[in-house]
Amino acid sequence: MHTLILKDITREAAYLIKALLQQGHTVRATLRDPGDVKKHGFLWELSGAKQRLKVFKADLLQEGSFDEVVKGVDGVFHTASPVVVPYDHNIQTSLIDPAIKGTVNVVESCVRAGVKRVVLTSSCSSIRYRDDVQQVCPLNESHWSDPQYCKRYNLWYAYAKTEAEREAWRIAKESGIDLVVVNPSFVVGPLLAPHPSSSLLLILNIVKGINGEYPNTTVGFVHIDDVVAAHILAMEEARASGRLICSSSVAHWSQIIKMLQPKYPSYPYENKCSSLEGDNNPHSMDTTKIRELGFPAFKGLEEMFDDCIKSFQAKGFL
Repeated sequence: MHTLILKDITREAAYLIKALLQQGHTVRATLRDPGDVKKHGFLWELSGAKQRLKVFKADLLQEGSFDEVVKGVDGVFHTASPVVVPYDHNIQTSLIDPAIKGTVNVVESCVRAGVKRVVLTSSCSSIRYRDDVQQVCPLNESHWSDPQYCKRYNLWYAYAKTEAEREAWRIAKESGIDLVVVNPSFVVGPLLAPHPSSSLLLILNIVKGINGEYPNTTVGFVHIDDVVAAHILAMEEARASGRLICSSSVAHWSQIIKMLQPKYPSYPYENKCSSLEGDNNPHSMDTTKIRELGFPAFKGLEEMFDDCIKSFQAKGFL
């Protein structure tokens, strides 16, 4: 039996639930509001959901909220962390507290319950934000983002993910719990939920030319299928330990637009680059560690963005 801790249904969590149910697992999922059918009702349409999906109410900010949910399970996936794009006016409440305090509460509940293994969804954002990024590339699991760098450039998501992951490792070291962390880059691919997540909404807005400019960002991208496979590997492979970078190609958003325009020429696209700095450092990611565990080749940019655009079209967003 596996438990997924969700603040809301993230894309990673929804696809992970789908994959685990397909493999015959019993899945417990936690939500702030399980009764919100409009937001979460699609989960019950997944194959095996009616038989093996159990949904519980829990709050990331409430200490002990997950104690009962994680009792008796084999493993816990903590996938919840808000991505606020654009940033909310109250970063502390909407982003930082749920990421850091939520991670602490979930991992401590797992410690008390004696859970065999915890897989935490972190991010490459907790690795790549530092002044010397180009000097230390390719980035691997030993590298950490600099919180001061994140603050300087208002990279609050990266700041929250970095601090949350460090807290998880602190608890793991003190308690001895078996923690494995997956660090995905920007997740792309088809949409499963009825509405786009904040990261997919960013892609949709770029294609539709909504905001007037695209991010001045050089970022790694990864297909949602690879993210799900990496999480399952992290849970089920006995040799998995520490952090696991989950990333395919690195590109600037201008390169993504140039790739998409010839294939999908009918959309307006953003044609101006943002002037914001701090997030556009060229870099590369070393995925040797996860590949040595038997992980296959990552899917490429064209496949992940094709799957994304076609999903938007199928659901009527484009």
